[in-house]
Amino acid sequence: MADLKKFVEEIKTLSVLEVSELVKLLEEEFGVSAAAPVAVAAAPAEGAAAAEEKSSFNVELKEAGPNKIAVIKIVKDVTGLGLGEAKALVDGAPKVIKENASADEAKDIEAKLKEAGATVELK
Repeated sequence: MADLKKFVEEIKTLSVLEVSELVKLLEEEFGVSAAAPVAVAAAPAEGAAAAEEKSSFNVELKEAGPNKIAVIKIVKDVTGLGLGEAKALVDGAPKVIKENASADEAKDIEAKLKEAGATVELK
């Protein structure tokens, strides 16, 4: 195996133009592109941006707060559950009360619940 440290030291002595020519020769010899790692590195950044722009959310009730009756009524309206089921859901907090809600719907639910004194998280 070649002495890689010695090889790196030799590359350090090359001019920028010579390094560019070396890269071109290596690309031709091995059928690869030096630009490929850059494209691969950019892909996660694009994925991260897409993750920030979620289109659906789960609305999770963390805690009912001091006005539990108002929260139960909101949960009943949002979920379509009966009064007893809505109460059980609120009593069992933290619980997801709405899955795959659109961004607007999730923010609307969150605002109503927070106004009633509940602690809510969008996931």
